[in-house]
Amino acid sequence: MRFITLLLMGLLTVVVGASEKVSLQRVPDGGLQPQVVADGKGAVHLLYYKGEAAAGDIYYAKSSDDGKTFGTAIQVNSDAKSAMAIGNIRGAHLALGKAGRIHVAWMGSASAPQKGPKDAAAMLYTRMNDAGTAFEPQRNVIQQVYGLDGGGTVAADAQGNVFVLWHGGDPRKEIDRRVLVAKSSDEGKTFLKEVSPFAQNTGACGCCGMAATVDSKGNVYVLYRSASGGTRDMYLIVSRDKGATFQGGKVSEWRVATCPMSTANFYDSGTSMLATWENDRQVYYCRIDAANPQPGKPVVSPGEGGNRKFPVAAENKGETLLVWTEGMAWQQGGNVAWQVFDKDGKPTMDRGTQRGVPVWSLVAVWPRADGGFTILY
Repeated sequence: MRFITLLLMGLLTVVVGASEKVSLQRVPDGGLQPQVVADGKGAVHLLYYKGEAAAGDIYYAKSSDDGKTFGTAIQVNSDAKSAMAIGNIRGAHLALGKAGRIHVAWMGSASAPQKGPKDAAAMLYTRMNDAGTAFEPQRNVIQQVYGLDGGGTVAADAQGNVFVLWHGGDPRKEIDRRVLVAKSSDEGKTFLKEVSPFAQNTGACGCCGMAATVDSKGNVYVLYRSASGGTRDMYLIVSRDKGATFQGGKVSEWRVATCPMSTANFYDSGTSMLATWENDRQVYYCRIDAANPQPGKPVVSPGEGGNRKFPVAAENKGETLLVWTEGMAWQQGGNVAWQVFDKDGKPTMDRGTQRGVPVWSLVAVWPRADGGFTILY
């Protein structure tokens, strides 16, 4: 009777088909916008945001026990309040590079001392120092094309190449905006001037996020939202020559006139790449074969939810976990929801939802050594 009463009052979260396979944790220290990379050796690397939404700080913490506990957090940004959380899509991203070095990039807040022409926002970057004890002073990697609005991302490989990406240009003319990449060949010590990596004129959705990563073969993957002719489509571009050239195309169409403020994400399973994105209140993932970087058939989260956004995914022992948020909007928190899929992309009974995603936050996930998954929200 108490269960029914709580359910009717809306005070009890119902988890359908709950199992020990999926566990949930809050971001340490009451943080927001978790970004996670698990290195396959039991270590989980975490970024999170703290402070006022318009001007706050980024922290890095490491777990050596598969995410059960995290060590003392280190502040990433050297200039206080130089990051932001507004809009969910302008926060920090991290990548593991050569010898496990941590690389971080984020959109500078109005409080960041680094600025472009006419006080344009900076694309800030830092890396862990050689001793692994602190982060180096932050730097602006934009040298030519300002107009950053939707945040950027960072990717790195085991050979010392680092790629910081964003989209720039006049925010009022999205068809003229371009994805841009600044490359470093010396582990982030220096960066070349940014270039547009993709020849096709797709535009770029001014206030949408993007994602990038590098697989074990050195292929560079970029997922971003275009803005052309009343559409906001998702494009996947891939480089097989360490960022010298990129090829790709559209993976999802969405005819919508306004910016959906969306994110994208990648997960490297070792044999293939998982890409996630949203489209018209639904979330999707697809598999990309590393041997032939072509996207497979998209898999959609089953059923209907309340404005599904900000998806992430992970794979473990042949199963895929897709995680997303529901009910979130401008200045409004929501729920975390998830679905496990089998090796054929079919949904299993492991699915559920949980209240409590804070305003301006995101969700993250990693695979555990026991075959399960942990969701951070």
